[in-house]
Formats: sequence, C-alpha cells, structure tokens
Amino acid sequence: MKKRMVYGLFFGDSITYGEYDGVFGGWVDILKRFALQKYNEGSDELILFNLGIGGETSEGLVKRIQNEISARNAEDGNMIFIGYGANDLAIKNGTQMVNPEDFKTNILTAIQQTKVYSQDIYLVSILPFSKKVDGVVVASGKLRTNEDVLVYNQILKDTASENSLNYINFHSAFLEDKEILLSKDGVHPNEKGYGMMAEIAIPIIEKYL
Repeated sequence: MKKRMVYGLFFGDSITYGEYDGVFGGWVDILKRFALQKYNEGSDELILFNLGIGGETSEGLVKRIQNEISARNAEDGNMIFIGYGANDLAIKNGTQMVNPEDFKTNILTAIQQTKVYSQDIYLVSILPFSKKVDGVVVASGKLRTNEDVLVYNQILKDTASENSLNYINFHSAFLEDKEILLSKDGVHPNEKGYGMMAEIAIPIIEKYL
C-alpha cells in the first residue's frame, strides 16, 4: 500500500523558529525528529517545514503565506500552524507594532488564503512573558505586557472558534511555571519550555502519521 505524504507548515516568529534553544533547536525541530523516527518505524511520511522568522508580525505573514504554501503543497494534504502575536503586541517608540484590530484582520486574511490549500489549520497562542520583562522596555526597544497577551490570545481563541479551527493553548501550559520555562530574556522559551511545547504538539501531529 502506498504511503501517504503530508506536509506540516509552521508559520511564526522566533518562537516558531526555535531561537534560544541550543540543545533541541526549538519545538518544531523536536517534532521533525519525532515524525522522521515514526516514518523510519513504518508510519506515513510527515514532512515538517519550519517557516518561523525572528521578529516577524502578522503583517509579514499575510505578505508571504500564499507563496510559501503553494510552493509546498502536498498531494495528500497539508496541516498549517500559525503562531503570531508576540511581536504584533510589542510597543516600540510609543506605538503598537500591529494593533488588535489589524492583528485580527491579518490572521483572518491568512486563514482565508490557507483554506485554499488546507482545512487543517492550528492557531498557536502567545506565551506569557516573565515578570522581569512585563511592562519593561528591553534592549530591542520593545515593551510588552502580559495584559496585552491576554487580549491578543482572546482574538486568536475567538478566531479559531468562529472559523472552526484548532487553538493550541501553550499560554496556559506555561503560566504557572513560566519563570523556569522561559530563557534569560524572559520572552523565548528555554530548552525545557520548548520541550514542553513539543510534548503538547506531538499528539496533534500523530494523527497524520
């Protein structure tokens, strides 16, 4: 019997990319290795593409998502992960990079473009920030607050619900132990945090193996 080959495309910022994880390479890379191991054991083939770009907002996503998916459109289907907001909500020079209304519009636009290629769309929550950077202007000149995280996550949650999509709530998983799951910069996960994200995501990708 011919094996299926499905593509998984992960769009996002530096947290999708796996920045600050010198051990595992981030949660998407952990999933890549898991899928390859399963394939070697006889499962269907699931090829994962890490399309995370550090510093990107939902505006960048809208500009590239259609080209990225059309270039990697698997015959047997695609699953798409969209993880944005940590840069959108950041305030730089007194202005929010992407305000909540525009953020929602961008995510909806990306969803509409994605639905041409896939119905398996996952919206990924924004992680909480460490208390040491909550409301603090950091070296990059950005100021972020956990209050805004709740606002933007609610947009993602509502958008997922209104469009019958899946919402991955990494935020809740991190909330209680965020100080030990985040790296020194207080924004990106450390190896332990990325490992936890992968653990939550593995049951999702297993459905395609």
